Amino acid sequence: MADRTVDVVIVGAGLSGINAAYRLQERSPGTTYAVLEARDAIGGTWDLFRYPGVRSDSDIFTLSFPFRPWRGPDSIVDGEQIRDYLHETARESGIEQHIRLSTTVLAADWSPERARWTVTVATGPDAVEETYEARFVFFCSGYYDYDAPYDPGLAGVEDFRGRVVHPQFWPDDLDYAGKRVVVVGSGATAITVVPAMAEQAEHVTMLQRTPTYVVAQPKQDAVGNAIRKVLPPRAGHLAMRTKNTAMQWGFYQACRRLPNQMAGLFRKGAVAAIGSQEIVDAHFTPPYRPWDQRLCISPDGDLFQAIREGSASVVTGHIDRFVENGIRLESGEVVEADVVVTATGLALQLLGGTQISVDGTPVDLAHTYAYRATMLSGIPNLAFCIGYVNLSWTMRSDMTARLVARIVNRLRDTGADTVTPVIEGTPESRPLFDMDSGYIRRGAHLQPRSTGDYPWSMRQNVVVDAWATNRADLDDGLVWTRSARTQDRTEVGA
Repeated sequence: MADRTVDVVIVGAGLSGINAAYRLQERSPGTTYAVLEARDAIGGTWDLFRYPGVRSDSDIFTLSFPFRPWRGPDSIVDGEQIRDYLHETARESGIEQHIRLSTTVLAADWSPERARWTVTVATGPDAVEETYEARFVFFCSGYYDYDAPYDPGLAGVEDFRGRVVHPQFWPDDLDYAGKRVVVVGSGATAITVVPAMAEQAEHVTMLQRTPTYVVAQPKQDAVGNAIRKVLPPRAGHLAMRTKNTAMQWGFYQACRRLPNQMAGLFRKGAVAAIGSQEIVDAHFTPPYRPWDQRLCISPDGDLFQAIREGSASVVTGHIDRFVENGIRLESGEVVEADVVVTATGLALQLLGGTQISVDGTPVDLAHTYAYRATMLSGIPNLAFCIGYVNLSWTMRSDMTARLVARIVNRLRDTGADTVTPVIEGTPESRPLFDMDSGYIRRGAHLQPRSTGDYPWSMRQNVVVDAWATNRADLDDGLVWTRSARTQDRTEVGA
């Protein structure tokens, strides 16, 4: 079992997992680790999602790693480019050799006596059970269920004569050329799928219950590309990352502080792009403030252009049920379709659904508090990685990876073998993800708790979070101990 006994087990080989592995190599040399990935390829989300037009809705300069410059011309890039970038990063940095594919983490149990995690996995096509042992476990498995997306329970699916597909499991054999397509939903996936499918379909209808704020953004950053022409790759990448982070942060702050003015700007932009005030008022004017739910990006205004050209349209209403030739709304209107894409959202799932236990006792994550959105109260030597919902995922995940490297180093340098977040009392709290998006609201009861103050807070504010996290006092909220076994071993050696 030598190759399955490591200092750190990293769960997940997507953006966060590769980022975590790099920071461990860079900042904690000599630390042994294994990256366990359930899928048969690295990439995480960017390997799973293969629907038409799949892309990032964040600019690539803030989504990519700060330590590996993005060299392509586009600022908004497609999923295949991101997947290639992750493969290249893992290969060039030597991370690839530490990744174990087709290895699903089922459970992890902490032994106080041995100060070790026993991680149970299922490997290969036959799901053979094996175990890993680690001093520390770092979950980089995202925050949604890869196997089961949200199912709104739409009635009458069996009556529909066409085909129903979900973007999370896009079939390779789907032919929608010349067909009528209905995309159910109005989130980032729907905003992406509609213009992409409209290029081949007879017509695509986005069927939404509630409008979403959609903002057109250039696919290429002309200023950024000019900057990168005169600076070395790393300096140019850092300049772009800094510029875009500042712009995104300022944009979000403006939306929260001046919601009516920003909503007005979004409306004007949509009217100009579509050419119809009536369409915008009916279908692109949400009943909530900007960033109460995630705002969606349309690269080069592709969604607006498809609507303006007539290859796509939007219908707003509540679904009654599927019928033979499409979807009937509560109003009685039938939206006809040959293909229905149910872009109805994700199902929240933390730690990849792994059963966590301490000395054999299962842990309910909803009863824990999140220490700097990185560790969980009462659970020793375990970290998790989540990104921002209002900025690029990597802006937060890299912050977390660097903090975990500090914690691992202190365990090694001080001779401690256990670090546990401990919170005093039961302070007033809220779910860790404090946003009104559907998948977050549905999963509120599953989430760890967060307070208004550090170290038990996550502000969704990159400036405040970076200041607090990068300068974190590792004695504030964390308890460091040495197990009796370690002390005995030290005394014997003395």
